[in-house]
Amino acid sequence: MQSYSEFLDLSVGFPQEGFEVIDDELYFQDLNLMEMIETYGTPLRFTYLPLVSKKIQQAKILFQTAILKNNYRGNYKYCYCTKSSHFRHIVEEALKNDIHLETSSAFDMPMIDALEKKGVVKKDITVICNGFKTYQYKQYIVDMLHDGFKNIIPVLDNKEEFNLYDDEIELDEPCALGIRIAAEEQPDSQFYTSRLGVRMEDVIDFYNSKIVSNPNFKVKLLHFFINSGISDTPYYWNELEKYVTLYCKFKKINPDLDTLDIGGGMPFKDSLVFDFDYEYMVNEIVKRIKEICAIHEVMEPDIITEFGKYTVAEASGILYKVLGRKQQNDRERWLMLDGSFITNLPDVWALNQKYILLPINNWDAEYERVNLGGITCDGQDYYNQEAHMNSVFMPKTRKVQYLGFFHTGAYQEVLSGYGGIHHCLLPSPKHVIIRRNRDESFNFEVFGEEQNSKQVLKILGYGS
Repeated sequence: MQSYSEFLDLSVGFPQEGFEVIDDELYFQDLNLMEMIETYGTPLRFTYLPLVSKKIQQAKILFQTAILKNNYRGNYKYCYCTKSSHFRHIVEEALKNDIHLETSSAFDMPMIDALEKKGVVKKDITVICNGFKTYQYKQYIVDMLHDGFKNIIPVLDNKEEFNLYDDEIELDEPCALGIRIAAEEQPDSQFYTSRLGVRMEDVIDFYNSKIVSNPNFKVKLLHFFINSGISDTPYYWNELEKYVTLYCKFKKINPDLDTLDIGGGMPFKDSLVFDFDYEYMVNEIVKRIKEICAIHEVMEPDIITEFGKYTVAEASGILYKVLGRKQQNDRERWLMLDGSFITNLPDVWALNQKYILLPINNWDAEYERVNLGGITCDGQDYYNQEAHMNSVFMPKTRKVQYLGFFHTGAYQEVLSGYGGIHHCLLPSPKHVIIRRNRDESFNFEVFGEEQNSKQVLKILGYGS
């Protein structure tokens, strides 16, 4: 029978970029994962920061190339969507790449203020403030504008939001505003229109009635997000054309409008059979925006993107040990892990998200079909399907087995409730951050130790 290594190569082609097997053990971005496990134990969450910068630079090059190729007259600005991962090590790594930020809730604002006080950002950074805003969120925006953060752009999610800014913002220069368009949902959605944003047919009327005659404000940006994400589908291209057309109509009555924020949704590699032509998609987006503007005889806008998952997903993974094997019937063999999908990778449970799954050792062993079981007492705590097949295969062995889920860096730590309490009181796993030194050697930092019982009991009110 074939080894697991031979089986995987025949199934999907392996090794692949970022992954290789040396002496029967898996390496990720040249990291010896078995050495990490021997040093730090499992379950182990890790983040390899150089990949954050690599993804940002790739996107910036793609857009600049498309702009040159199409003689596009606008500029491109990369904003990182902070809600994908607010952790300081992630945000600071992203900011090394001359980018800007997009926020979604109140506490983002003091985070940016803290980064400025530390010297990581300057007050001229562009901050796109999205989301349905609480009073506190709006007040933070007002306070930071008055404090000299001159490129904070509140994106109006509804018409009433403008009232507080109108009452409280007093600046030497007019405050730049954005308006979010309420996008149409995908055909299979339970809703016709997004709950976020201003109705498309109300945008220009709202501008004419509330903003055009107000000298303290100018609408500089139009924002939309297409819920399918960036995809080569008739739905995506139809929605893009609709919103760029609205931009052109709006631009003709509002000369201050000069920026189109096309949101996020750039996919990340979540499977060993992932196939997405980034170069084609970026070029096609730029080309189509230019063509629509030409039809309407309007200058092309500057383009902003808000990439979150794309920025951070591929930088992280989580490693587990197989604690036990259970044969539950003639066909179903379970590998029981020392962690939980519900608490460590909640998108597996909530969204049926798939990640790249690979064994860390025993690649020369035969392979078998298995189900992976988390350690909580919950029937939904399992993983038994890959993105490219209806099964999971692992090495068939009685030796100690380790395995890893990769490209898990977007949302999972925050949705897990980092440092809080979790289902069945499972502890947060140890988290290691990895950087590269100038000599290309690795630098390891333990960001968070595995939770202990005293920490959990204190949260629950048992400890002092």
